[in-house]
Amino acid sequence: MTSAPAGTPWHLWLVGVLGAAWNAFGCYIYTMAMIRDPETFASAPPEMVAAFEAAPAWSNGAWAFGVWGGLAGSLLLLMRSRWAVPAFAVSLLGLVGTTYYEITWDVPVDEAQRMAIWAVAIALLGYAFWQRRAGNLR
Repeated sequence: MTSAPAGTPWHLWLVGVLGAAWNAFGCYIYTMAMIRDPETFASAPPEMVAAFEAAPAWSNGAWAFGVWGGLAGSLLLLMRSRWAVPAFAVSLLGLVGTTYYEITWDVPVDEAQRMAIWAVAIALLGYAFWQRRAGNLR
C-alpha cells in the first residue's frame, strides 16, 4: 500500500499571499519614493521628506534589497521554491542596512512600525526555513 504524497499545507498559501501583499506594499512605497512621486511626498511629514532627500545611495540600495527581496521571497514561497529562504535572508540584510541608516542618521521613524517590519521579516524567514526543513519547498 502506498500513501499519497502530501499536498501543500494550507498555511503556506496563506503566509505566501499575505507576505506577497505586505512586501508588494513596501515595493510600492519604495518605487514612489525613488520616482519622487509628488502626491507621496506631499502626504509625508516634512522631516521624512528631508531625511529621504539626504539619504545616501547605499541606504536606498539597502531599502531596495529589503523590499524586493521580501517580495521575491514571498513569490518563491508560493512557488514552493527552496530559494525563498535566501531571498528572505537578503531582505533581512536589507532591513539591517535600512535600520542602521535610520538609527545613525536620526531619521524620524515610528518605532511601532519599525518593530512590525522587523517582526514580519524575521517571521517570514523563519517560516520559509521551517517549510524547507519540513520538505515543502523544492
